[in-house]
Amino acid sequence: MTHVSTGTASASIDRESPSTRLIAGISVSDTPLITAVVEYAQRVSEPYLFNHAMRSWLFAEAIGRMKRIDYDREIVAIGTILHDIGLTASVSGPNRFEVNGADAAVAFIKGQGFSDRRAQLVWDLVALNSTPSLALHKEPEVAVGTMGIGLDYGGFGVQALPAGDLESILSAFPRLKMKQAFADTCCRLVTDKPETSYDNFLRDFGERFVPGYKAVSTVDLLMNAPFDE
Repeated sequence: MTHVSTGTASASIDRESPSTRLIAGISVSDTPLITAVVEYAQRVSEPYLFNHAMRSWLFAEAIGRMKRIDYDREIVAIGTILHDIGLTASVSGPNRFEVNGADAAVAFIKGQGFSDRRAQLVWDLVALNSTPSLALHKEPEVAVGTMGIGLDYGGFGVQALPAGDLESILSAFPRLKMKQAFADTCCRLVTDKPETSYDNFLRDFGERFVPGYKAVSTVDLLMNAPFDE
């Protein structure tokens, strides 16, 4: 029996076969690159954010299994585990955090023999995960990963998940006061880089919690465009 440390808790991992393993009772793909991705995410993320990423991966796998969806399990693993690294101090850039994170995720897997197509799927999953109105209509890898992330973020689809799976995943990777911690992280980003918050969900956190925050209006952009009509 081996363990993945999660800061305040650990997740039991039983070997199922050379290519898969069980984490919190969920069968997941087991490759050296996934192991490296888990270690990277754990190294750069606060414990609550790492646990969120791991739960999202496990929920995605549980959903994919229930819905009998055919998808590249390594892509889903990489994209879901790294989907929020743009919120960490280790990743920076001029763009919205999802794009910065997507660029960092693809940079991490560079040189691993990925085709351009598979690398693009990782990028899309990370960049679009917070925009389910788009991501759920993309390739199966992007859609399944987004479903897992959405379940952990807002409980979307939780009723369809077997109670045993839910309990096992939450026990292995506890939420660690995620609601407040995630809100605090988003508010810090809104305060530090407001220009990256106007067209994503950071705007909601800014309007709710950040004094003096005022988002750019897309209506104003249209009406103030340098054209007569």
